[in-house]
Amino acid sequence: YGAKVRAPHALVMTFLFKSGSLREKLKAIAQATYTHSRNLAYFVFTYKGLMALQARLQGKKIPFHSFFAACIGGWLVFGDNNPINSQIIMYLLSRILFGLSRLAVDKGYIPQPKQDPFPLVAALIWGTVLWLFEYHRHTLQPSLQSSMTYLYDDSNTWHDISDFLIYNKRTD
Repeated sequence: YGAKVRAPHALVMTFLFKSGSLREKLKAIAQATYTHSRNLAYFVFTYKGLMALQARLQGKKIPFHSFFAACIGGWLVFGDNNPINSQIIMYLLSRILFGLSRLAVDKGYIPQPKQDPFPLVAALIWGTVLWLFEYHRHTLQPSLQSSMTYLYDDSNTWHDISDFLIYNKRTD
């Protein structure tokens, strides 16, 4: 699964934003794909092993088991702050925030919104990320910085149609 999701992403991001020879780019793609796949495999093995161990020790599966097993697996497997782990954690964080928001409504902790809150969320997220990009760029994750630099800085200079179709920053 890690190879299935990481390889296409690494391919696109490497050829869009990384410099170097074709060999270096292919090596970077293979390394990112391997790291992502290995970490997911280690995590699943750790999580499922700890789930089985806890159920065996307590005679049944309880909800806390999943939280505890995932915390241990997250610490052991994803605790190293590197670009692959960082991206996976950010991916999960965004989905967790949406999930917790829905759970809070389902449990009655917050009332069901009368209108779809998504437009407001979208506005706040885009407002925040562009403010960070313009005034505190260093705080953003490197691949997000690269994407935003491409969209908002590099697009200020145009040479011909190839800037739009291929890459809008000359290397010569």
